[in-house]
Amino acid sequence: MNLELSEEQLLLQKTVREFAQSEVKPLAKELDETGKFPRDLIGKAAELGLTGVAFPEEEGGAGFDHIGYSIVIEEISRCCASTGVILSVQNSLFCDPIHRYGTTEQKKKFLLPFARGERIGCYALTEPQAGSNAAALQTKAVRKGDSYVIEERKPGSPTAEPRMRRLST
Repeated sequence: MNLELSEEQLLLQKTVREFAQSEVKPLAKELDETGKFPRDLIGKAAELGLTGVAFPEEEGGAGFDHIGYSIVIEEISRCCASTGVILSVQNSLFCDPIHRYGTTEQKKKFLLPFARGERIGCYALTEPQAGSNAAALQTKAVRKGDSYVIEERKPGSPTAEPRMRRLST
């Protein structure tokens, strides 16, 4: 088994390492201390294709594979773990399920602008009674016609009456 990086992967590693050193590292301490979201930095990362690393170009991605994705996250995280997590969530928890399971319409509406970094995705995980234990989450989405009704409880009050919100598909 050959575990050597290809020429393309080595070039990606070099490019991302230089970007991380020049753009990410100088902001890392401030971002950690302030908790500020690095929107401008993520915009610069998007220009390099780092918000959609392993997705085809026609879906807004950079066209690399999952080894390329791993290289990106490793190199960014060497300088700032928080920025690495932001890019990881964007790529793997938000974009990847849409890429794998989304319809053509959903990919156009949700994947293209997110893989390009025009929009930032998120992953809601924490609830007061569950912490970050995904198996203990209680929020539910129930389809009602062409919408979903989200049942949630007020943060910090797991015994409070649930709130309902309607989301259109």
